[in-house]
Amino acid sequence: MTTTSRAGVPGVPGGSGRGPGRAQLTERQEARRRGILRATAELAGRGGFDAVQMRAVAEQAGVALGTLYRYFPSKIHLLVATLQDQLRQLHETLRKRPPTAADPGARVAQTLMRAFRALQREPLLADAMVRALSFADRSVSPEVDVASRLTTAIILDAMGAGSRPTPEQLSVVRVIEHTWHSALMTWLSGRASIAQVRIDIETVCRLVDAAPDRTPKPEPKPR
Repeated sequence: MTTTSRAGVPGVPGGSGRGPGRAQLTERQEARRRGILRATAELAGRGGFDAVQMRAVAEQAGVALGTLYRYFPSKIHLLVATLQDQLRQLHETLRKRPPTAADPGARVAQTLMRAFRALQREPLLADAMVRALSFADRSVSPEVDVASRLTTAIILDAMGAGSRPTPEQLSVVRVIEHTWHSALMTWLSGRASIAQVRIDIETVCRLVDAAPDRTPKPEPKPR
């Protein structure tokens, strides 16, 4: 994937699922797709992972079961696409109301804790999406990659890294993403408190400020 994301990071396309590509959808198809994702989020929010059954989603969305399968070939594809949708909404919200801390690391911590508070409001939906990521096999790899790259774009925006992050910055982002995912899983399983999640996130985000700035400097103009 080599498209450019909204944050200028290579590799964040707009598509998801194995059905019609987002760029190819008509207005009616896009509306149907969004209705499917809303139905999925509603079912997962009420009953978690097990409540998201393809027939139940089709009925909730008011589409034929065969139509649903044309857009999303499995429950896992569907839940990962729902995660993508949630991440895109978060990204749009953060662009309208960006974090306000002075230091880049603190801005990233603010951003992730804002995301965490949103997940707290829908714990069953959060659990369903995280379980889908855990169960995803190679057939879902492109969709999982999109979700990961959306997360990367959100973090880089908070860092103020611009459109050409350095290798050191990208490495830090990967470590932050791993910590974020682990903290979310331990909280969902009841093995970590909200306070511990905050401590872990704030601790790992200090790496942002410690990373060396190796952004190429402009050459001095000849006299």
